[in-house]
Amino acid sequence: MTTAARALPTEAADLPYAFAEAFNAGDLAAVDQLFEPEAVFVTRPGHSVTGDERRAANAEFLALGIPIRLTLRHAYVQGDLALLIGDYLIEGTAPDGTPVCDRGTATDVARRGPDGRWRYAIDNPSGTDRP
Repeated sequence: MTTAARALPTEAADLPYAFAEAFNAGDLAAVDQLFEPEAVFVTRPGHSVTGDERRAANAEFLALGIPIRLTLRHAYVQGDLALLIGDYLIEGTAPDGTPVCDRGTATDVARRGPDGRWRYAIDNPSGTDRP
């Protein structure tokens, strides 16, 4: 089974862990499959991107080559929608020697597709941070 095939969860609460697995493998294609085609990625409070810009933003994080640690706090599911709240930490040294410490509490919205698989509709790693 390929990474991409494992990355498409059938339970909403598994989506963040599938993301972490794909992220830590440096597999941008697997990360991208975890998002709806028009999904929104909040790059910082008050600023979001979609499409190619979303893919580029995820690629920037993967290029750090630093694993993400993730702990899901809550998964609230109503029908085909889910609100996922979790803590993450990306801590280490970037390829250029720069120390990196990015942490926060993400608030994400996921949707179950017609195939029964969950994907991000809104990925907001900034959580409740203010602009």
